[in-house]
Amino acid sequence: MSSQLRRSRQNPLVRDFILRNVRTAPEGIGALAAKKFELSRTAIARYLGRLVEEGLLSAEGNTKARRYALKQSVDEAFSIKINAHVEEDVVWRHRILPFLDGVLRNVVDICQYGFTEMLNNAIDHSASATATIGIEVTYADVTMMVADKGVGIFNKIQRDFQLADPRSALLELSKGKLTSDRKRHAGEGIFFTSRMFDEYSILSGGLYYSRKRGDGAEWLIETEESKPDKKGTAIFMRISTAAEWTTRTVFESYQGGDIGFRKTHVPVALGRYPGEQLVSRSQAKRLLSRFDQFSEVMLDFQGVEEIGQPFADEIFRVFALSHPGTPIYAIGTSPEIDRMIAHVRGSGEVSQDH
Repeated sequence: MSSQLRRSRQNPLVRDFILRNVRTAPEGIGALAAKKFELSRTAIARYLGRLVEEGLLSAEGNTKARRYALKQSVDEAFSIKINAHVEEDVVWRHRILPFLDGVLRNVVDICQYGFTEMLNNAIDHSASATATIGIEVTYADVTMMVADKGVGIFNKIQRDFQLADPRSALLELSKGKLTSDRKRHAGEGIFFTSRMFDEYSILSGGLYYSRKRGDGAEWLIETEESKPDKKGTAIFMRISTAAEWTTRTVFESYQGGDIGFRKTHVPVALGRYPGEQLVSRSQAKRLLSRFDQFSEVMLDFQGVEEIGQPFADEIFRVFALSHPGTPIYAIGTSPEIDRMIAHVRGSGEVSQDH
C-alpha cells in the first residue's frame, strides 16, 4: 500500500492536531491525541509512525520514552553586508519569500511586514557591517531571525534618549512611537511586529525580551548576567501557519478612528527591577513617560501581584486628573491591585477589565 493511500485513510483532523501540538507536548503527544479523539494508543501510534515516515515529524528514544518533534522543511541561514545599497524588500523577495510557497496569504503578509521592518532597523540603526538572516519552516509554523553585531538595540535607545539603563529602554520600546529619527521612522515597527507573531523576542546585551500572543499576552523578561556586554541584537519571530489574523486586524486594534496609531498596551512588569516591588512615585513616573502621546493606554499587570499606594496614586489619580484625554485601563489585575486602584480613585467600586 502506497504512503499516499495510507495517508488518505487517516483523519486529517487528527494529523493536524498532532502536528500543531507536538511542540508543547513532545513526549505526551500520543496520550494527548488519544484523549482528544477517543482513539486507542495503538491507533495514535500509527498516525505518529506515518507522520515520521512522511518527514513531518522526527522521533528519538525508545517506545516508552519516545520524543517527537516537528521536522523542518526549510532550514536556511545566510549573511548579508549592510551598506547604503541594501534594500530590505529585495532581500525579502529573493531570499525569504521563495521558501513560503503554499503558506496562507495572511501569514506571508505578516512575515513580510515583520521581516522587512526588523531588517530595516538593522540597516538604519545597528551600525553593524553584516546581518545574519535565518528562516525555518515546518508544517505548523514559520520562524525568522534577523541578527546583527552592532551597538545593540537597548544600548542605542538608552543613549539616544538619555535613559538610566537598558531596562528603561526596553520599557520605552514596549510602548511604541519611539524613534530617534522621526523624519525616517514612525517608531511603530517593533510595537506592531511583536503583536502580529505568535512569539516575538529580542536578545541584546544582557536583556532578553519576549512576547507571546494569546490570552493575557504573556510578557517575559530575563537577564543574562554573564553576557551583559555582548554586542549586537538578535530578533526571532514565529507564527503559526494556521494563523487567522491579518496585518490589518492588528493595526486596527490599536487605531483610534482615522487618526492612526493612538492606543498602546504596556506590560507593567517591565517597569520593575529584580528584587523590587512597584511602590514609588518615581517608578510610576517612569512608566507614565510619553503616555500623553496616546489616546488610550492599557496597563497589563500580568505577573504583578500588588502595588504600593504612591505608585497607584501617581498613575490612577494624579496623571488621570492632569491628562483627562488619555484614559488608562488596567488589565490582568489581581484583587489586591483592584482594591488599591479603587482606593486611590476614592471609590470602593472596581470597573477594571480582566
